[in-house]
Amino acid sequence: MIKKLFWLFIAVCIAIFIWLIFLYSQIRFDIDKIIHYKPQLTTTFIDRNRKPIANIFDKENRVYVPYKEIPPRVIEALIAIEDTKFFEHNGINTEAISRAIIKDIISMKFVEGASTITQQLVKTMVLTRDKKLMRKIKEVLLSLRLETILTKEQILERYLNQVYFGHGYYGIKTASLGYFHKELEQLNLKEIAMLVGLPRAPSFYSPTRNFKFSLSRGNNVLQRMYKLGWINKKQYKDALSYIPVVYNDTLTKNKAPYAIDTALTLLKKDLPDIKYGGYKIQLTIDLQAQQIAREALLYGYNKIKQRDKYQDTNRSKTKTLNGALISLENKTGKILALVGGVDYKKSSYNRVTQSKRQPGSAIKPFIYQVALNLGYSTASNLVDISRTYKYKSNNHKEKVWQPKNYEKDFKGLISFRNALVHSRNLATINLVTDIGIDVLTKQLKYYGFKDIPYDLSITLGSFGISLIDLSEEYTIFSNNGVRNKPYIVTRIFNHLNNIIHFEPETKYITSPAQSFLITSILRDVVKRGTGRNAKMKGIEIAGKTGTTNKNIDALFCGYSPSIQTLIRYGNDDNTPMNITETGGRTAAPVFRYFYRKWLVLHPEIKRKFDIPQDIFTSMINGEKEYFTPTSNIPETNTNKAFEKIKTDTTF
Repeated sequence: MIKKLFWLFIAVCIAIFIWLIFLYSQIRFDIDKIIHYKPQLTTTFIDRNRKPIANIFDKENRVYVPYKEIPPRVIEALIAIEDTKFFEHNGINTEAISRAIIKDIISMKFVEGASTITQQLVKTMVLTRDKKLMRKIKEVLLSLRLETILTKEQILERYLNQVYFGHGYYGIKTASLGYFHKELEQLNLKEIAMLVGLPRAPSFYSPTRNFKFSLSRGNNVLQRMYKLGWINKKQYKDALSYIPVVYNDTLTKNKAPYAIDTALTLLKKDLPDIKYGGYKIQLTIDLQAQQIAREALLYGYNKIKQRDKYQDTNRSKTKTLNGALISLENKTGKILALVGGVDYKKSSYNRVTQSKRQPGSAIKPFIYQVALNLGYSTASNLVDISRTYKYKSNNHKEKVWQPKNYEKDFKGLISFRNALVHSRNLATINLVTDIGIDVLTKQLKYYGFKDIPYDLSITLGSFGISLIDLSEEYTIFSNNGVRNKPYIVTRIFNHLNNIIHFEPETKYITSPAQSFLITSILRDVVKRGTGRNAKMKGIEIAGKTGTTNKNIDALFCGYSPSIQTLIRYGNDDNTPMNITETGGRTAAPVFRYFYRKWLVLHPEIKRKFDIPQDIFTSMINGEKEYFTPTSNIPETNTNKAFEKIKTDTTF
């Protein structure tokens, strides 16, 4: 009988062994996911000063940390509370398993798992958390195999980067940065203890959810380390009494959402894994400038809303009011600040990059630049008279167009400079007539403008253009005749620390001397013209206002010797604002608000425009004018355009 039982036992053991071999053959490839570890990693965005802007991820917010960068104290604390014999066992702790089996038998259910760190890693990555015998057997088999392939250090590295630490944080570095705003090497003993205690029940022990329980769990870790003799009594007591500061941040920590959206749109084609590839992306954005820009845009928005209350008590004209602002470096095109709306939470629509609206009179400096390059000077006389234009519409009906100045008057003759300073529509239309639509549109296309109308309505900016594209065009003036394409990404680091650099994209448009002539006029726009509300003491500002038909849009496009900023307001549904909302009243004060704040932070910035070579001056009618060999001093009291266009024209 004993012999039969013996052979039966042997047969059962052989059967179990064969079954285990068969079971392992079915699951052996499951650990490839652990061996060839490629977790989803968070892409981090930083500003030009390396300050964090945002974290972008797909499903798991994880910042990876190599084993060599994990402080020894973290390893000690983890092993103390989770697996004291980690460096001694081969993947399973037989003593702990025996104790757990006895407790489970007594309780007639699974009450203790006795999992090693290796088993926990296997369970987390390739198995379920169900307390079933079959799952436990698979866990043991895979853990034993894993320890023959990976080193202990590799297992710890994977574990500390993979497991969940609560509050949406995967991996211990992510949790350290999130909960404490510290790198791992900056953590003290109490903070380390709290972190390594989280994986047992991350949602429950999360310090942002149950701070007291998180402290208690951390104290248990400290007690275990003290009991093992891994910390002394003083360290133990000091750590017990320490109460850390815990931050309850949003996962993305996005401080510049419109800027981040812009960068993501630009990069997602070349980096399809941008949300989980673990990149570090440095933007051209300056977080201080971004904050000031957001404040400035809201300041202008509130002012418009306040004025609207007193305009018409029966009906608001600002129900869908919003705005946008973009600021960049003149010489490089690097974007300092980009705010695509007043409140991102209410509307993520980016009015800097996505919205194409009319520039209004903000187009005029480019028209005048064309004229200067054709030989006009800043002292030339232009004809500021009313004219009637007849044309046929699409249905062949004859129509009449009678453009007017904003002031509803006309000057007869007006100097080239004053026509732009005071944004005279009639003088500009007559100038365009003299230049010729064909010549003007060809030159504007060379400057970079697209989809412009082939008629005199171009004079009033009757075409759509995004604020970022208009900003690119204005660099022709702010960057001395060289157009700079605005860009927002400066460097990309991948997880191997390889770097991609981004450089300015430029195009020569006109000479520094020719572009300075426009700058000298736009400087007067701010000193004494339609842009007076942008004027500041102690720094030269050049700029142009823009107000579209029926006050649908109000713009100010301005620049200092180093920084260019464009602002636009309008209703999202393209309904008119109040008639008093012009570029000079609505947008120019926002420009001044931004620059006042920026000058406080950067008093060292350049204050005056450089005068290029090939510029000479002469006194005309008691005022100093600037000239170049191309745009030379005009003949006294002559204007070739006056006789040509003083009569009505039909087109």
